[in-house]
Amino acid sequence: MAEDSEDDSERTEEPSQKKLDDAIERGDVVKSMEVSSFFLLGSCMIMIAFLATGMGRDLARPLAGMLEHMHEIPVDRRGLTGVYLEAGKVMATVLGLPVLMFIVAGVAGNMIQHRTVWTAEPLMPKLNRVSPAAGFKRLFSADSLAVFVKGLIKIVVVSAGIWFAVRPELFRLEDIVATDILGLLAITQRLAIRLMAAVLVVMAFVAVLDYLFQRQRWIKRLRMTRQELKEEYKQQEGNPEIKAKIRQLRQQRSQKRMMAQVPKATVVVTNPTHYAVALRYEPGMSAPVCVAKGVDAIALRIRETAEKAEVPVVENPPLARALHATVDLDGEVPEEHYRAVAEVIGFVMRMRERARGWRPD
Repeated sequence: MAEDSEDDSERTEEPSQKKLDDAIERGDVVKSMEVSSFFLLGSCMIMIAFLATGMGRDLARPLAGMLEHMHEIPVDRRGLTGVYLEAGKVMATVLGLPVLMFIVAGVAGNMIQHRTVWTAEPLMPKLNRVSPAAGFKRLFSADSLAVFVKGLIKIVVVSAGIWFAVRPELFRLEDIVATDILGLLAITQRLAIRLMAAVLVVMAFVAVLDYLFQRQRWIKRLRMTRQELKEEYKQQEGNPEIKAKIRQLRQQRSQKRMMAQVPKATVVVTNPTHYAVALRYEPGMSAPVCVAKGVDAIALRIRETAEKAEVPVVENPPLARALHATVDLDGEVPEEHYRAVAEVIGFVMRMRERARGWRPD
């Protein structure tokens, strides 16, 4: 008991949508029996108000005919079987629609509370259901007390509703004694409709309040601890440490591919210690393309790789900072930097031409 109390005290977080969906999928849903009872009573009232008279007539007519000709029915196995079959056919025909109405009302009473769920998990045997200790605990739990109190309140409220509905008819009791059977049936039908209407009004309030109460209990039962929320987040979003490791690996691979393009560059524009941008230009290209860029340690690696590959390195701090800020990797140089970049590339081209033209003695 102490462990359960401590565990409940730690469940301070509202359940996540995933926790609610998982509960519904395994058949743990909000269910108020009062809502189902309301729908069943409503279908019963409709049947009494609109179908009772016709049902009584449809049921009495064939049965009366059977009783009138009862002397003609042979008292043997075949004759009695025929009587039973005919009576069953009449009952099924007359009561088929009311039974269907009750089935639809029962299904509707459940569907209005939660979405349709197909699962056999609630039917699976569980040890705590047959445990005497667990049963004793449920019998004297706060939930059982709440159900008991709710039942008493419902009895009192429904009885009050019935009393106020029947009270105006009490003075007619003396007339009912002298009423024939058909008149008595009409009075009974009218009283039944009035009673059920009063009960339905009361049950509507009871059903709404009980549904809200059952939903609050359901939410409370599914509350989560902070650790459960963290674990669920890890399952849905992935472990943050693993995601960070994956990002690091991707960055390393991207840098490796980028560094492999530096030897193909035409020129590397640098700010001596902080920025480096490698540009490639070939005749026929619309604009120079950035094949590598970086700051600090990456800039140093770009510069070292370029020097090993004998790619010209030109120090131009303003241009290096501007290109690093405005040019994307594998992107073309913007028009506003055409002139400055053209001057650098032109300088590199002239230096190459001079180097080719110079021959040692």
